[in-house]
Amino acid sequence: MSGRATLPAARLASAEWQALGTTVHVRVTNPAGLWAARAAVEKDLAAIDAACSRFRADSEISLLNARAGRATKLSPLLCDALALALRAAELTDGDVDPTIGRALELSGYDRDFQLLRAAREGEPTAPVTITARVRAGWRTVTLDRDSSTAVVPAGVKLDLGATAKAWAADRAAMAAAAAAGCGALVSVGGDIAACGEPPRGGWKVHVTDDHRSSATAPGQTVSIESGGLATSSTAVRRWSHDGNTMHHILDPRTGAPASDTWRTVSVAAATCADANIATTAAIVRGRGAPAWLDRCGLPARLVAWDGSTLTVGDWPTDMALAA
Repeated sequence: MSGRATLPAARLASAEWQALGTTVHVRVTNPAGLWAARAAVEKDLAAIDAACSRFRADSEISLLNARAGRATKLSPLLCDALALALRAAELTDGDVDPTIGRALELSGYDRDFQLLRAAREGEPTAPVTITARVRAGWRTVTLDRDSSTAVVPAGVKLDLGATAKAWAADRAAMAAAAAAGCGALVSVGGDIAACGEPPRGGWKVHVTDDHRSSATAPGQTVSIESGGLATSSTAVRRWSHDGNTMHHILDPRTGAPASDTWRTVSVAAATCADANIATTAAIVRGRGAPAWLDRCGLPARLVAWDGSTLTVGDWPTDMALAA
């Protein structure tokens, strides 16, 4: 996920720190509210981490995975997070599927991504297709909202990476705006959400392959006033496993890395969660992604591996921004 917010005016204030294994940025339109906003975001992200991180042995989702085959009581937070993940699967016909946790482990993604970076040196330029052979499907998961219980089939592990971080950005932006009493923008690893009154001209966001890049990196600067913007990229989050190059977006139908039709996909939507669901599904759908995004009415920017770009819907072209 990528996209870096840049400050368009001196009145804005920002803070940056590490959480959820990535970089968190908070921007507010009233500098006096910055630290209240940061405290609210830190509290909310800590709750999301405790509920949804499969890299923590003490997290709720780790307990749910460990109790596969048995009904498990969920907190309201994990219940909402799992409901969102199952909604994502339904909306995308299974392209975004939370039951790929075991497949991700078999591909080598068994720890926080920052711990995998050392293994990336010397990797080939394109991934080798490997079938994980562990497939279950989101329809095998039972969630009872009335009793706040869920059952994961034996042998299945959930991973909420395609939805939880973007959802965390949505929640954090609302928490920041409420705490600071002003407009706020939050980026969690490049998953971006805005809430409250935006600055004049909107929030400027530089969309790139890597959210850690500077504003001068190749990409496009756009403006958002509300809602969310997400970018999924297979160009950055890659690692070596058993001599093969892997990336974090798997095709649930094969358990293997999605084909490299698109290097990077960015989408704007009413929420960051919906934007990220769409970007992940677009990477999985490959050549069929532009038509699908257009049918969904989602503005999008798709970057191919040769650097060529394709825009969908109301997403501005580079030429339009220069005019």
